[in-house]
Amino acid sequence: MGDLTPTPDRPGLHVTKPDPSTPATATAVCHCGATATATGDNQVRALVEGYTANHGPAHHRKSR
Repeated sequence: MGDLTPTPDRPGLHVTKPDPSTPATATAVCHCGATATATGDNQVRALVEGYTANHGPAHHRKSR
């Protein structure tokens, strides 16, 4: 499997948690230029929620 870490050329969100006793880690890169990293289950959860609410797919939502 190739490197799944997001980059400015390949924006996205990547989360890893190899096993239940290891803290989760995450990296996010948005096409707008925003980047973030997190370590720990609660911090990763917050990063994912923030990314999905404000970046990535959120940029494609249309205002009503």
